[in-house]
Amino acid sequence: MKLLYVGDPMCSWCYGFGKEMSELLAMHPELELEIIVGGVRAGATDVLDQAGKEFRLEHWVRVEANSGLPFNREALMARENFVYDTEPICRAVVTARRLAPQADLLAVFRALQQAFYVDGLDTTDGRVLAGVVGAQLRLDVEAVLRVWEDSATVAETKADFARARSLGVRSFPALLLDTDKGIVEVSGGYAHVAQLEQNLQKALAR
Repeated sequence: MKLLYVGDPMCSWCYGFGKEMSELLAMHPELELEIIVGGVRAGATDVLDQAGKEFRLEHWVRVEANSGLPFNREALMARENFVYDTEPICRAVVTARRLAPQADLLAVFRALQQAFYVDGLDTTDGRVLAGVVGAQLRLDVEAVLRVWEDSATVAETKADFARARSLGVRSFPALLLDTDKGIVEVSGGYAHVAQLEQNLQKALAR
């Protein structure tokens, strides 16, 4: 029995959900967590214009109000010619999984979110992503970058996207419980830890 967390590090509601997930896992050390990256805007090519920035800020305000987590609005508004492609950061999560299968992948996921939402880094840049993952896993940045660029990592990331769809997940975040009787939804969106715990207990009791 394990939890399946389907999300994207550059999905703002997933950013808010990270804190709730950390608290839930602390309450359930007996449950394994598997992270599946969903690719909310994977492969996007359009440049983020003013309207797109303002649209995202509206979401950020709501996430901040619900989660209490900070956002660096100034960094977003100052970006020029920014393509909001989430494939690179999703691939960074898969890179970490390939390099350190036993590592705390949620910690890596949240560090990547911190890099984008708080530190204002360009998390579509492979070297930036390798720096974040390398710092978390205490690995050489160049070694991380090589794995991030590897065709096998690209393929595994695409496989995650396909798996997310096969699980019926259409929006992020999503939390599922994989049991011997099938997969049960715990949360089909952002929720506070108290609600997650209540939903999880119902799922476990099935």
